[in-house]
Amino acid sequence: MSLRLYNTMGRRLEEFIPIHPGKVGFYGCGPTVYNYAHIGNLRAYVFLDILDKTLSFLGYDITHVMNITDIGHLSGDDDDGEDKMLKTAQQRGQSVLEIADFYTKAFFNDIDRLHIRHPDIICKATDHVQDMIDLIRRIEANGHTYLSGGNLYFDVSTFPDYGKLACLNLDELKAGARTGIDQNKRNPWDFVLWFTKSKFENQALVWDSPWGRGYPGWHIECSAMSMKYLGEQIDIHTGGIDHIPIHHTNEIAQSEGATGKKWVNYWLHNEFLVIAKDTDSNNNSTDKMSKSSGNFLTLQSLIDKGYDALDYRFFLLGAHYRSQIAFSWTAMEGAKNARKALNQRISKILQQASGILPGSSKEIPLSDKARQYLEKFTAALENDLGTPQALSVLQIAVKDPELKTEKALYLIQKMDSVLSLNLTGAAAEILAARSPAKNGDSEAAEIQQLIDERTAAKKAKNYARADEIRSLLKNKGIIIEDTPQGSVWKRG
Repeated sequence: MSLRLYNTMGRRLEEFIPIHPGKVGFYGCGPTVYNYAHIGNLRAYVFLDILDKTLSFLGYDITHVMNITDIGHLSGDDDDGEDKMLKTAQQRGQSVLEIADFYTKAFFNDIDRLHIRHPDIICKATDHVQDMIDLIRRIEANGHTYLSGGNLYFDVSTFPDYGKLACLNLDELKAGARTGIDQNKRNPWDFVLWFTKSKFENQALVWDSPWGRGYPGWHIECSAMSMKYLGEQIDIHTGGIDHIPIHHTNEIAQSEGATGKKWVNYWLHNEFLVIAKDTDSNNNSTDKMSKSSGNFLTLQSLIDKGYDALDYRFFLLGAHYRSQIAFSWTAMEGAKNARKALNQRISKILQQASGILPGSSKEIPLSDKARQYLEKFTAALENDLGTPQALSVLQIAVKDPELKTEKALYLIQKMDSVLSLNLTGAAAEILAARSPAKNGDSEAAEIQQLIDERTAAKKAKNYARADEIRSLLKNKGIIIEDTPQGSVWKRG
């Protein structure tokens, strides 16, 4: 079976056929860095990580691009409300760029704890304003814009396919149904490409442009940066379902309005994570997590409750990315216990390894039984990234007494290259706790052996194992520093 993905454009499962055989360019909407990411936000990035690693697992050469929104995102997806970055900066008594830097670092700390691989290209909006201006000029040259009240708007009436992603019928919508506030718009669905001081007199960051000194609208940044790094046509674009009706709809209009051709072939969207009633959030509801309402939990909130970040990753993998999932402490406890049981079972396999080195990237011949498990795991991923089924295959495989230790370890490591649950690392920790080092010299030798293995894994491009070893040592209080002379370690 080949990879099939659910394309929001058309609302159907489709066989994935990349623009360039063997290569995939995909763009994922990144964070607006004005606050900590909540666990609902982080679901989107675990989904992105599964997509990224599944494509790698299936042999594709990937270029994964993600933006960092450090300007221009208002409190809603449309053109009204407060600037999120400016509001936080004013509350904290800091500059917008200081706020952006602080929360960008916090975001990457969270995704590191969740074992999410960093995108190949991470691009900040503030570094690409000229690219946005250049793209807006192309849109303008094609007759899709108008100036009103000092701002430059995209005129949706000039783009017949506007709303096709969200299945909108503009003729059936009441005038002013979405905004009704900005009197400069000819149509309530028009959106701003470039703001000037005519809208926000005290904007913190502004640039010179052909339309006046101001700053870009939020939507234009994704179009400009994706085209800069992936070209004018890309394979996959991802985001949360809340991006469908406005943000992604506007991205399509302005991108295709500039180029005159189809922009994205596959649109993938993850569902919401909601708060269940047994969770001690502010409103104890089953509503979507929201920073504006104060109804949200951070990853650190879970860690403070005694959970590991990978307990949360395990919890998310138990639901399909297109299914809404309800977070509760009861559900988290179930995920924690299930992950613990899995790790303990793998530790027994590891104990029987008798010198077999876990983490080896060397391919080994598989028995028929092992091959069947790997085929089922692959088929689950190829069926629109079916992580619940893939996780189930893993859990069944580790219980199979017919699998020889070498084959079982190979399967675990192969599957964990996508699931990224630090399976053999966590199992090794369990074994180490049962048989702690008797003296400092033996412990140092064990640490050095792991560092040597990590170096070998990096040379073999087995980055999943290299990251696993770093995480294992970090949990032991060991910090690795990569230097031109090699990797050295110290206690944190």
